[in-house]
Amino acid sequence: MRVESSLAVLLAIGTLSACGTTSVVPVPSQPVISAFPVSAVAAGPDGIAVGADRAMWFAAFDGNAIGRITVAGSVSAYPIPTPNCGVDSIALGPDGAMWFAELDGNKITVSGTLAEYPLPNPNSNPGAIAVGSDNAIWFTEDGRSAIGRISTGGAIAEYATPTTNSFPSAIAAGPDGALWFTEASGNKIGRITTAGSVTEYALSGTAFPIGIGAGPDGAMWFLEQNAIGRISMAGAVTSYPSASVDTDSFNTLVTGSDRALWFTERSRNSIGHLILGS
Repeated sequence: MRVESSLAVLLAIGTLSACGTTSVVPVPSQPVISAFPVSAVAAGPDGIAVGADRAMWFAAFDGNAIGRITVAGSVSAYPIPTPNCGVDSIALGPDGAMWFAELDGNKITVSGTLAEYPLPNPNSNPGAIAVGSDNAIWFTEDGRSAIGRISTGGAIAEYATPTTNSFPSAIAAGPDGALWFTEASGNKIGRITTAGSVTEYALSGTAFPIGIGAGPDGAMWFLEQNAIGRISMAGAVTSYPSASVDTDSFNTLVTGSDRALWFTERSRNSIGHLILGS
């Protein structure tokens, strides 16, 4: 069942024109954000990603499962055999499987086959996960203030952030070939190349950035306290005041096959959907 809630989200986003150039189209001050409630087995949605089947796949933290939702709002779920695994992020791998992070770091295919890869440090606490342009899986380690990398064969590397206690939260691939991530405690947006070089961009105020994802305009969009942020590939930051969008999940915003942004609302037990332009 689709539940509509009118939330005030004041922002502007570039949309692609027919000739491939970018133009800025203002979003109405009262856009409609759709919320799709999920079932008990798919409860506590956290990370979300587009699958090879063009559906949205998400980590059901409270349900200990992997959930799937179509752009029409139909929800299904696949329980994880390991109890209380704390799954909280997911991404489509270059092998066509859905990879997700928990205490160790796991892989699930669309058909439900599992493989597990333990991390070297038990305090890593892997969170968000994304696929890089190098066809490796990249993930945040908020327990160590580091960014991790794992190949599809299971080889692991780790890169510390310049800011200590930065609490890297969400991570997403950018259109520039690098990985972009949020530093909730560091109040920064980070960028890491596939060679492991890290750059940080400070945010004003106490943004406490969390979810992040690539928008259809070639920029990265992220959730912060009481606002939605945008950062260009050059590091220019814009913040747009937002109504009470649920921002309790350290996950990725993703552009769906409908060119809208999708995100999870864990405390509301629903999947959010935001049309960025008209």
